[in-house]
Amino acid sequence: MSLGQYLATTWNNVRIWAINTIGNISLPDVIDMLIIAFLLYKLIKFLRRSRLGLVAKGILILVAAVWVSGRFNLMVLHFTTSHAMEMGILALVILFQQEIRQALERVGSNSITGLLYRNGADEGMEAVILQVVMACGQMAKHKTGALIVFERKVNLEEEVRSGTRLDARVSMELIGNIFNNRAPLHDGAVVIRAGRIVSAGCILPLSDNTSLGSELGTRHRAGLGTSEKSDAVVVIISEETGVISLAVGGRLKRSLTQETLEAELRQELLAESGTKRGNPIKRWLGGRPS
Repeated sequence: MSLGQYLATTWNNVRIWAINTIGNISLPDVIDMLIIAFLLYKLIKFLRRSRLGLVAKGILILVAAVWVSGRFNLMVLHFTTSHAMEMGILALVILFQQEIRQALERVGSNSITGLLYRNGADEGMEAVILQVVMACGQMAKHKTGALIVFERKVNLEEEVRSGTRLDARVSMELIGNIFNNRAPLHDGAVVIRAGRIVSAGCILPLSDNTSLGSELGTRHRAGLGTSEKSDAVVVIISEETGVISLAVGGRLKRSLTQETLEAELRQELLAESGTKRGNPIKRWLGGRPS
């Protein structure tokens, strides 16, 4: 059988199967397919934001090689690729154990109760955002380096343990004192969890991105690295230039003003209903002398 005849036969069989299957689809089947589609979407989204994306492309090529070599009786190629698949699975688990653990943490952290009670938490988060943005404005003006991490669904307990636990209310004054050049904790990061500062002086993982510009120092690489390995939102202030940056999902947004920083934080940290309220930064600036 030629390749053209094989493809024609395969297409005809698929068409007959589709006609017979569609007539027997029930509501549970539809729900089943929607769940699978959602899980595949989440998997692809995760792969695109991590180093596993390149590995996934390599795996797909290897799987295709195994299938083609088996279909057309290419014995040596089939033997080599199939054994490479068997050994590769174990190697991937060892090499990417951290990424796999983080993916499982993200799955476990998506709770229905968290979605139900998020709107209530938005009230307190608006005040937290206001205090952080005002503190960033002051520190940027005086070129005070800072690294502020907003923990979201992925737990950052390892980073929290690396610093000094505080469990303090977020305020402009406290953030300014922590990052004061003479303060003992100013070199590390502040981690905000559920609207409170849980730890300061934290050590963050550095980014593996080799394409970053040489002008970005350790503070920026640490903030970007944390956003690559979790869903955290990280605010970075350069000690050399006073430029405010924001790292989310492995991407860095630079040269933010107070207003744009406030808008970005509201978009990332508040539910959709909360983002449509008034601008608290403008209200604060309007009520006090500049």
